[in-house]
Formats: sequence, C-alpha cells, structure tokens
Amino acid sequence: MAEETIFSKIIRKEIPADIVYQDDLVTAFRDISPRAPSHVLIIPNKFIPTLNDIEEEDELMMGRMFTVAKKLAKDEGIDEGGYRLIMNCNAHGGQEVYHIHMHLLGGRPLGPLLIDQ
Repeated sequence: MAEETIFSKIIRKEIPADIVYQDDLVTAFRDISPRAPSHVLIIPNKFIPTLNDIEEEDELMMGRMFTVAKKLAKDEGIDEGGYRLIMNCNAHGGQEVYHIHMHLLGGRPLGPLLIDQ
C-alpha cells in the first residue's frame, strides 16, 4: 500500500488545510466536509494505513491522539456539552482515506449511533 495520501501532504503543508494543532507526533485539521459544527480530523504524522497496522511502538502516538482530542474539544468549547470520537477501519468500517485518523465531532446533539442498520 502506498505511503502517500492526501493526509501526508497536509502534514508536510504541501496542500492547504485549516490546521488547528501540530506537534512531532500528530496533526489536527478541520474536515473540509464537516458533519457537525466542530469536525476536526486528528492524524498521526507517521503513516499507518489502518488500525490493524498499529504496532506496540505506536502506543505513545495513539495516546497523543486522544489527549489532543481532549485539548481540542476544550478549545472548541464542546468538552462540557459532549463530543464524539470516531475511528474507522477498512472498507466495511467506513474508512475512506487509508491513513488512520480520528474524527472529533461536536457542537450539537449527535444522537445515538445507529449500529443495528
């Protein structure tokens, strides 16, 4: 699987994105097709195609994704009202870009997940 994705180009700032956070492990930017008033993607700077490809050495980076999500939820003013974190894996899980990413969604009631459909 190719290691070059649109997310790789965003990390390197080769294509424009509304980056709201970046450090040595992760990058976060606003989704171009938001599904909620606050919709931020949090991605590892290291290319990992799917959740199935995470290794033990990636634990710190994966943990950073969650602490950044918490920080951004507070920055966005959605921490107290609530928010949702979503990660998809492979086609049946709804993954569209094969560079793992976490969706941070909030800013309105999101309703229940409809997993029985």
